[in-house]
Amino acid sequence: RAGVIELDDLTDAETGSGFIVLGMGKLGARELNYSSDIDLILLYDPDRVRTDLPHKLQRRFTRLARNLSGLLAERTVDGYVFRTDLRLRPDPGATPPAVSTYAAESYYESMGQNWERAAFIKARAIAGDLAAGAVFLDRLRPFIWRKHLDFAAIDDIHSIKRQIMAQRGHRAVQVAGHNIKLGRGGIREIEFFAQTQQLIRGGREPSLRQSGTCAALRALAHHGHTPEATATDLIDAYNFLRMVEHRLQMIDDQQTQTLPENDEDLAAVAAFCGFESIAAFSDTLRPHLHAVERHYAGLFEQAPALGGPGRLAFTGSEHDPETLDTIRELGFADPEPVSSLVRAWHHGRYRATRSQRARELLTELTPVLLEALAKTANPNVAFAKFDEFLARLPAGVQLFSLFHANPDLLRLVTEIMGDAPRLADHLSQNVAVLDAVLSGEFYDPLPEPAALAEDLGAVLDQARDFQDVLDLTRRWTNDLKFRVGVQMLRARVEAPAAGRALSDVAETVLSALLPKVAEEFAVGHGVLPEGGMTVVALGRLGSREMTMTSDLDLLFVYDASEGVDASNGPKPLTPAHYYARLSQRFLNAVTALTGEGRLYEVDMRLRPSGNKGPIASSLEAFARYHKESAWTWERMALTRARVICGPERLGRTTEAAIHSVLTEGRDPDVLLRDIATMRERIAREHPAASLWDAKYCPGGLVDIEFVCQYLQLRHASENDNVLRANTHDALTAVAEAGFLPPSTAKTLTGALVLWQKVQAMLRLTVAGAFDEEGAPEGQRRALARFAGMTSFEDLRDAVVDASDWARAVFEEILAGPAAALPPEKTDE
Repeated sequence: RAGVIELDDLTDAETGSGFIVLGMGKLGARELNYSSDIDLILLYDPDRVRTDLPHKLQRRFTRLARNLSGLLAERTVDGYVFRTDLRLRPDPGATPPAVSTYAAESYYESMGQNWERAAFIKARAIAGDLAAGAVFLDRLRPFIWRKHLDFAAIDDIHSIKRQIMAQRGHRAVQVAGHNIKLGRGGIREIEFFAQTQQLIRGGREPSLRQSGTCAALRALAHHGHTPEATATDLIDAYNFLRMVEHRLQMIDDQQTQTLPENDEDLAAVAAFCGFESIAAFSDTLRPHLHAVERHYAGLFEQAPALGGPGRLAFTGSEHDPETLDTIRELGFADPEPVSSLVRAWHHGRYRATRSQRARELLTELTPVLLEALAKTANPNVAFAKFDEFLARLPAGVQLFSLFHANPDLLRLVTEIMGDAPRLADHLSQNVAVLDAVLSGEFYDPLPEPAALAEDLGAVLDQARDFQDVLDLTRRWTNDLKFRVGVQMLRARVEAPAAGRALSDVAETVLSALLPKVAEEFAVGHGVLPEGGMTVVALGRLGSREMTMTSDLDLLFVYDASEGVDASNGPKPLTPAHYYARLSQRFLNAVTALTGEGRLYEVDMRLRPSGNKGPIASSLEAFARYHKESAWTWERMALTRARVICGPERLGRTTEAAIHSVLTEGRDPDVLLRDIATMRERIAREHPAASLWDAKYCPGGLVDIEFVCQYLQLRHASENDNVLRANTHDALTAVAEAGFLPPSTAKTLTGALVLWQKVQAMLRLTVAGAFDEEGAPEGQRRALARFAGMTSFEDLRDAVVDASDWARAVFEEILAGPAAALPPEKTDE
């Protein structure tokens, strides 16, 4: 009427209007009571409103909001529609009833509180411009659902409950006069139980983002965050209490949740709920209230206590003598640097400690932190590592809250700082991996590849663009690598199983990333009809023997249909250029350094013609090269080749080409001479740094792998069952085929497994060469424990024996026979 807002269609005024009505609370979750009021947030999007008078929009939408709420709440002879409550909008004491989406987003980004995040769990656009409402809620998603576990929300949400209890609730469960919504064991405790855990984990697990209370409880139980029995108790209680709530409100159409205090009215309510007496009603109500109270207390009120011995005071400009004594008694050889650094934390000298709340939390954590660090082999070194970790943190409240709620997690971090410096560096660069420790399955073996693929697929469904894909794949990979690393540190997994798990993670993420890269690439260059590219893994990934620091040996094989000269996109490319560019784009996606780090380093030197060859080979060129031109070392590398992703039919064809190369007859003398010569060159170029150089020392992994690959290449033409990519499996198969005595195979596999244990743990804990004499006792102890030995001395003896036995086999099968060969003929 005033001409401020222009509409395209007066019969469909809402669409495109920019006016948004959000239903909050029980309306948003479709859980209204019989006599509920309705919680609304009214917004307008200035960008979607057609107007020639933008300066009048605020006034116009404010009037519209007041008219709407007035119409709904107005009482006439026919009653009223709904009582409305607009107080959930941003800063309701200072803002008009309708708020612009810009102002709302700015408020939530800078000032939004955890209780507001909880409120938005149930939010949905219910009227007005539904498309604009959906866009607004999508923009708000990062505010509601944090990408990391958010234990800082617990105290805020529980404080709301404590305020409610103090003002309107009861300190104990009762029947007469009990508020079944706000009192002990009531509906609000069930809602808070669900919402708190949704806020904590919903950013990482979208399936927990359920608006309905019962649906949220079922999802929490399904994903192992809440026991099934707990969820069942709470759902049963919720349904019963909601039934009672409806009946209470039906009596006088009053918005009440309080049971009558006098027996007559209470008996009437009991009868209305289907019970013969107050006693029968009470016998059902009380167990529900007590069950809710018990489960709620378990989540909010029974967190493990933090504490520590002696006096610890870090205020003032001078060291407190009693504090120094306490630190010394804990086991720190030099207490003054510890005291100085803790005081620096409390003075806010790191980004993570600049807020008052962060410093408060860290103050509470300091005693248990020092006590835990004191239990490491070298407390001062471990403390210095923790200080480095703290200095790298961008913020502190979330992590310190996480430690506060989970002291065992803090103890794990201190163990890593003391015993696994390399894993500590990984943790410092990827702090978010700590979230994963709190999942119920953290110490369980990693799922099978199919389950990993499903899990990663669900994660990538959250991606809004290709950059999100890169970040999410890195976060997912870092979580699982850290999980395996901690399992190794605590000897919860054997080295071969850890190698397979790390390889499965790499294979899964590459398989998920390739189609995403191809889809992004196709935007500019289209596709090649009936063409495809496979990724072939060699090295540790091919043999499923990866360690925490393994890079990826990859090569790319493509095939294009005859008659297809170029791709069909805006910028067409010939097949050779298309797959060269696509494979390079894929490599960039794997190796690029983003805010979440990089996935893996990649080595392409094993491709045909090495660094001089094309980055991607056609299937025909790949097969021809390996048939006609490949060196012996390249065929050795192929014994560990596996196609890990790409079109299934092309994958089978590529594997058939590799199989054909490996099963060709070989001149045994040429094999012997080539492999022995190669081992001599490696010994010259990479001399073993010490006994603990698992790869290069005499009798180490290279010797064992060379023996295995020699036997595979020599005998595959007779029995292709020896072609197993995994070294342990290959040695077993060679022995079963009769090409290696069983006792010799047992010697080699035993040495192989021991070396894999040593290498895996050293790559987890040590940066650079292992210094046996200077290594912290905790590191030596962890190494022995992972290898299955009772002491480091026992491990050292076992390593000496294993290397001697393996080297003797190498001499017997390879070096000795090669030395006995007649001199190689040369052309004159």
